[in-house]
This record gives sequence, C-alpha cells and structure tokens, in this order.
Amino acid sequence: MTARGPRAAPTAEKEQKVSRTSVARLTDEQLDALGAELDAIRRELIDDLGEQDAAYIRRIVDVQRRFEVLGRALLWAGWFPPAWLAGTAALSISKILDNMEIGHNVMHGQYDWMGDPELNSKMFEWDTACPSEQWRRTHNYVHHTYTNILGKDRDIGYGLLRMLDEQRWRPYYLGNPVYAFLLMVAFEWGVMLHDLEIDRILSGRRTWSETKGIRRQMWHKGVKQVLKDYVLFPALSGPNALPTLTGNAVANLVRNVWAFSIIFCGHFPDGVASFTEHECERESRGHWYYRQMLGSANIRGGALFHVLSGNLGFQIEHHLFPDIPSPRYQQIAPRIREICDRYGLNYTTGPLSKQIGNVWKKIFRLALPPQHGSRSRGTPALRDAKKVA
Repeated sequence: MTARGPRAAPTAEKEQKVSRTSVARLTDEQLDALGAELDAIRRELIDDLGEQDAAYIRRIVDVQRRFEVLGRALLWAGWFPPAWLAGTAALSISKILDNMEIGHNVMHGQYDWMGDPELNSKMFEWDTACPSEQWRRTHNYVHHTYTNILGKDRDIGYGLLRMLDEQRWRPYYLGNPVYAFLLMVAFEWGVMLHDLEIDRILSGRRTWSETKGIRRQMWHKGVKQVLKDYVLFPALSGPNALPTLTGNAVANLVRNVWAFSIIFCGHFPDGVASFTEHECERESRGHWYYRQMLGSANIRGGALFHVLSGNLGFQIEHHLFPDIPSPRYQQIAPRIREICDRYGLNYTTGPLSKQIGNVWKKIFRLALPPQHGSRSRGTPALRDAKKVA
C-alpha cells in the first residue's frame, strides 16, 4: 500500500456530498497507527464488559418473548380487526427483535463471554428460514472478513443484483429493481438460499451435488419455519386459523422488509467504497480497519430505532468490532468519527429516509447499461479507493 497523507476532514454539514467525492489515502505508517488506536479501543471495551451488558441482552430477550406471547394471543382473537392489527404489530416487533438485536448479535459471539447456553453463538437458532450455521459462515466469516471486496464479498448484490458500477453490465440487470423488490419481501428465504451460490452453479463454477449438505440443512430449517407459522399456530387457533395465518405472514413480511432496508442502507448508499482483491493482498490489521470504515455506512435515528435495527444504525462501528455487544457502538461512535475526521476518512451517515432513497436510486440506475460508447468507470468513492493500492 502506497499513499500520500490524509486529506482535510469533511464537515458535518457536507458529510453526504463529500462522501461521494474523496477517500483519503494513508501511508503504511498511518495505517499502522490507525490499527493500534482501534485495537486499543477494542481492548478497552472488552475490559469493561460486565453486568450492564448481560442485563441489557437479557432484558431484550424478555421483551421479545413478551411481544411474541402478546402477538399470538391477540391473533387468537383475530376475527376482531383491532385485535388482528395489534397482534400482527406485536408479532412483527418480536420477529424484528429476534433477528436484529438478538439473533444477529448473539451469533457474532457478542455474549459468549457470559457462559449462557441460550446466548452462545454456536448454539443459538433464530426465528428465520436461514440455518444459523450457514449464517455464521456466509455472514460472520465471508462478509466480515472480505467486506466490500469485489469478487470475495458475496453480500455485494447477493449474487442477484448489480450494486456497483464495476460489476459488468448484462441485459439480465434490466430487472435489477424487480429482483431487489422480490429479495426484500422474501428476504429470509433469499438469505437462506444465499449459501447455495446459485450464480456459480449456473455458470458451472459449482456443481449441484456439492450443495447436498447445505440443501439438507436448508430443507430442515425451512420446513420447520413453514410448519410453525403456517400450520401449527393457525391450527392451534381453531376457528381463527385464517387470521392467525395471515397475521404470521404479514409479520414475516414486515420483518423481511425492515431487515433488507437496514442491511442495504448500511452497505450500499453513496459514499461507501469498495475494493479489489489485488488491493487487499497481504492486508495489514490497519488496512482491514480502514476498509471496514470506508465500506460501511451509518443511519441516524433515535433510541427505539437503534434497538429495532440491532444497533446496525452504527454499521461502521459494528464492522470494526463485530463481536462487541451492540449497545456499545453508540458509546464509541463519537470517538470513531473523530478518528475518521483526523485521518481524513469519510464517515458516511444520514437519516433512514435519505439512505434508503439513495439505495433504491442506485438499484434503478445500475439496472441500465453504461452510456453508449463509454465505459462505466465507477463511483468517485470507488475510483479513489482504488488509488490506495
């Protein structure tokens, strides 16, 4: 990695515009200093973990279970429209908490230090179609190790979408908005199928027989989810089976749309940089931190928003320290932003409405081919990121 010194830090008022136009280029010495500074913050956080963190996650688990019981009880009286609406809303909140603030974070190992089997990353199973073992491999290892490295991070487009100018355009991508919409409404099933790498199977780089074990896990987990939400609980509701079934379906839809929106807003708005495999060869600890900071985006919101989003409104902090309890991200966010400012690194952030609008604009824009007679050269952030090597 060769580079010149950091550029001037962006002001808060111009954060969205500046994040599209420049990426600071750091020297090896600066990257080493950056890595040492962030390692020190990590050690400080680990040394401070204790009862407050344990009490927080236990409280969230308790709240999630109460919402589930409340939701299913209200849906039992779902023939009465207000009860159906309230029950569906309560069940939606339960599923969101289970997936975002509990499942995602527990499976990152954020609470392994507690020694609680119910909160152990290797033993936890969540209320969604994707088997937890597959999630830990594709998300915890592949995505968090190779964040935004084109050709390595399969979360770039999920093997389905064109999310970067550098992805070669094909007529298939004219359907980009349609594919994105279908992925959004069926997100739990899209995540489940993600590990199959269907695009590689279709291109001949992977055989169907190689996925036998993965497909067996998917089948077992998927069948359980379908039976639970669309057979067992409706059957237990007796004459109110239909309201329970529709309530479960809507709650799953709400959870899917919410999870898709939070995840895409944390990875694909303007200002987020991507990298090539060549740039990241023999990557130092400091450069890994550097890539996580530039390859993620935050979402501004209130306390309730951050709980419901699994604290992924602090996606930058999460990517720096994925195994640190998520409530700590808000605590360290001002320090991380100060470091970014000091090194001239973009700290991409914005309200949910702006970030999600930005993501969908990109989805529609990248559905179209590059201008006739010209080559797509990528977004400014990505082009500048390539200069780092």
